[in-house]
Order: sequence, then structure tokens, then C-alpha cells
Amino acid sequence: MFANILRPAGSDAQRLFHGRGHAWPGWEHINIDWYPPLALITLYAEAADGLLDELSGWLQQECAAQSVVVQHRCRAGAPFTLLAGEMPQQMPVSEDGLQYWLYLNRSQNTGLFLDMANGRRWVQQHSAGRRVLNLFAYTCAFSVAAIAGGAERVVNVDMSRAALANGRENHRLNEQDLGRVVFEGVDIFRSFGRLKKHGPYDLLISDPPTFQKGSVDIRRDYPKLLRRIPQLMKPGGDLLLCLNSPDLDDAFLMELVRGHAPECEFSSRLPNPEVFAEAEPGKGLKVLHYRYRG
Repeated sequence: MFANILRPAGSDAQRLFHGRGHAWPGWEHINIDWYPPLALITLYAEAADGLLDELSGWLQQECAAQSVVVQHRCRAGAPFTLLAGEMPQQMPVSEDGLQYWLYLNRSQNTGLFLDMANGRRWVQQHSAGRRVLNLFAYTCAFSVAAIAGGAERVVNVDMSRAALANGRENHRLNEQDLGRVVFEGVDIFRSFGRLKKHGPYDLLISDPPTFQKGSVDIRRDYPKLLRRIPQLMKPGGDLLLCLNSPDLDDAFLMELVRGHAPECEFSSRLPNPEVFAEAEPGKGLKVLHYRYRG
């Protein structure tokens, strides 16, 4: 395993080892992320005796990690424990010259999904002068990238007002103009009128959870969103449609678009960062770029 852990490149947040891709047999339960100078080990099953101490020592020696933290996703509440150094509750991390708040020991997710790095880069490159709708915005990382890319306005929508509050802090961290950013803490599927009033949009980003009890079931709800695209988009606009279910592949999403949004033309699939290799194609994150013909 140690031979397959990447050495950090530059000062950006990045994944160093992606065991969850099942490309390294026997290590499917371990991911390692780098948030310099902190290394985060995520466990999806209990580690063998002594392994965490070995990993901690290796990360300190080979990666110059000053702190090593473990998140036990295999335990109730996904608690964090400290192996070395200090564990800040909150710290800024960098990616492509932008900064985002990382949260440790607060909730299951830390505030930034590293597999979406190429998506954020694409948004930054395609936002100049555009009106952007960011659905399932979470902590608004796409919004930060869009404003950095020159977006005219970004509308962030998420049911979690706490996540949107963290998103507002991400914009402030980058000293961005909050007058160009809207935060809507609403249920997307019950608030299309609210979304429409800020449009029409040149770019729509949809990055939903696969399942969230009481709010989102991707099989049931993605079609509802796709059917609303003509009410939300400008002709010639771009859509970045994301899917992060290991049980659903590109074909599932592409078939939904054909059936419920035939005005949308497939352009390309954005590649995931190389470290997120999957033993079975289609299991990892899917990010599909479409153009709305209108």
C-alpha cells in the first residue's frame, strides 16, 4: 500500500490514496487526503492493529505531515481521532489559487469534495459574464470558482442553511463580492418558481446526493429537475450534470436526459483526477457536460 500512496504535489488539497476505487485489493477501506500540512485518513472499515501508527509515521516522514487525523466512517457518527500533531476544528485549504474552509470533527463531510476538482476548474473557465445556477450547492465551492471566473451572478440553492452559511464564508475567505451571489435555503423540488425568478441562466450545475432521507432520491427526482430545464435556461446555455452513485453509471443519466430533456445535447464527460481510479468503470463520480439548444 505505501508504495501506491502519492507524494503531495504543490500546496493544493489533493487525494493521495483512493482505496475506495477498489484498484488496490485489500485496501478498499482506506482513503488518504492531503490538506497541507495535515493528512486525513478515512476508514470505511476498522484498520488492522498497528496500521494507523505505521501510516502516521510514514506520512510524517515521507510527506512532511505535521498533523495526522483519522475519520472513522465505519463507526456511528463518523468520529475523528488525532494520531499526531494538532486537529483544528476549521482550517483553510487551497485549490487552483482559491481557498475553501475545511471542517474537522464537526460532521461526516469536511466541506470540500476533492474528486470534483476538475469540475470546479471547468466552471471557473466557463463562467465569465454568465448567470449561474448552482443546485445542491453545499458549501458553494462551485460558486466560488464561478465568481473567480468572472460570473455576473451565481444563485446557490441548498436545503441546508448551515451549509450555505459556510458557503458564504468561503466567498468571504476569497474576498469575493457577495453582491453577485444569492443564497437560497429551499427545497429545490418545491421551489422552481423561486429559482426561475433569478434566471434565465447561462450555466446550470447540478450535483445532487444520491439519497437523502426526506428530501432527495436521485432515481425519482432527477427527472423532475430535467423537465424544468426549459424554464430555467437560456438557449445555448451549458449544463454540468453530476452523479456520484456507485450503482448508477453514465448510461443512467444520459437516458434520463434523452427522456426528460431532449433539448439538451451531450458534449463531453469531464475526467476525474487520475488518483480517483476505479477498478470498474462507471463506479466513481460522473460529470457530464450538456448544451441546451432551446
